[in-house]
Amino acid sequence: MTLPKKSFAMVQTDCRKLEPMDLPIPEINDDSGLVRIEACGICGSDYEQYEGVLRTPMPAVPGHEPLGVVAAIGDRAAERWGVDVGDRIAVETMLSCRHCRPCLAGSYHLCDSRRIYSYIPLSDDPGLWGSYAQYMYLDPNCIVHKMDPSLPAATAVMFNPLGAGFRWAVEIPKTKPGDTVVILGPGQRGLASVLACREAGAANIIVTGLEADARKLEIAKQFGAHATIDVQNENARNRIRELTGGRGADVVVDVSSYAVEPVAEALDYVRMGGSIVLAGVKGFKDIPGFVSDKIVMKEISIHGAIGVTSSGYANAIRVLEAKKYPVETMHTHDFDLREAERAILTLARKIPGEESIHSCLIPEH
Repeated sequence: MTLPKKSFAMVQTDCRKLEPMDLPIPEINDDSGLVRIEACGICGSDYEQYEGVLRTPMPAVPGHEPLGVVAAIGDRAAERWGVDVGDRIAVETMLSCRHCRPCLAGSYHLCDSRRIYSYIPLSDDPGLWGSYAQYMYLDPNCIVHKMDPSLPAATAVMFNPLGAGFRWAVEIPKTKPGDTVVILGPGQRGLASVLACREAGAANIIVTGLEADARKLEIAKQFGAHATIDVQNENARNRIRELTGGRGADVVVDVSSYAVEPVAEALDYVRMGGSIVLAGVKGFKDIPGFVSDKIVMKEISIHGAIGVTSSGYANAIRVLEAKKYPVETMHTHDFDLREAERAILTLARKIPGEESIHSCLIPEH
């Protein structure tokens, strides 16, 4: 297949400013490749990048949830990744050096020189990093996962949020059969956490949300949540105590974005000796009412969670390819690539009358 010389992309040039550009498609060598983007998922960190909260370099091509088809690949890269031209792949967009102490210890996502595709500026060759584009460069150090081409793109691209569910709600807190898990926030990663906990054999899955989250809470039940709580109209602490026989949850996972109250409240929801995973970013805000003595007296373990690693992605892809769950019910929007700004604002509830759970950008080719 003859590749075009340019790739259309939406480039972030300033806070709250995305501009359409045609970027050169780079030459690849034996160790790199190029993917033709089928879909790019949208999540809360896209909004944080757009708003400038993350203070990422600009100009840059956003987009860190790429699904696509290999358009070109070097011989060594094809052998190393086990893929070839025409294969559908999910791409991990966290780049690590592979030789620092965290990498050698197996924590490549905590690499001392970690880079994330969507935060790499255009000035770093070859420039075509993020997946708000028709094509994306495959760095020699990136990790790719082969995927079933028969899955609809809008479903297959859920490998990213579902991978987060497995890592944040199961792997990090070591959720096991019979556990009670409370998930704070019913967005796409909260719903993905429900599926992951169900796969892990959790016996009691409880999801909290706002009154405006009624549809998401209903989907949580469809996905296997045993109970949902509208925190604006119910006393969540009392309800969780009731649902757990007064014991509290083995695991509490906070995947709510920006809201700081759930962090302090999680200390009341978790049992003695239980675990809390904090995965929802809060814009670097302080946490009012956070009483550290509760951590001491209950001997609570608190874990931070950043990104997804290969085991989480592998489990997500396994579940998606098995078609075990109606994951498509949480997909609400397909946006043309040129509508990237609208996609971000819709997810952030900034478009009146629009409610997004999972959405993605679909480039024209």
